[in-house]
Order: sequence, then C-alpha cells, then structure tokens
Amino acid sequence: MRAEDLLPDQLNHGDFNGTQVRKGTVGAFLINARLWSDPGTSAQQRRVAEEDLLAALPALRALGLFELVQVRDPALRALCEQD
Repeated sequence: MRAEDLLPDQLNHGDFNGTQVRKGTVGAFLINARLWSDPGTSAQQRRVAEEDLLAALPALRALGLFELVQVRDPALRALCEQD
C-alpha cells in the first residue's frame, strides 16, 4: 500500500478505528519527538513539542503505531505511554 492509497491527495484526514487522523500526523510526531529529546531544545520549544506529542497520541494509537514499533528513548517512551 502506498500513502496515496491510504489518503488520496484530495483528502487531509481519515477515520481510523473511530479516530480522525490528519495527514502528516506521523511525520509531525517524529519531528516533535526529535525536538523534545534534543538537549539543545529550549524549555519553551520542548513544552510546545510535548503538547503536540501528547495531542497526537490518540491518532497514533488508532493507527496502531505503538503495536508495531517501540520508542527507544526511555523518557519519550514513558511520555507516549501516558493515558
């Protein structure tokens, strides 16, 4: 399956397991995870990244991401395991 098979160009979100998931959610999660984990990130940037990470968790869980991959960084993994 290719990305365009899952969400064609004209769609910006899809319903996965009852949760609306916006196109780009996984990519944004990866960028925010890198920022959040980087010791050079300012406290303000880290707070914003954390808020965005937490907001993305329901969509990532609906996609089943964490059933297939494990976050290696222990602190980030703990953040992702929050309810």
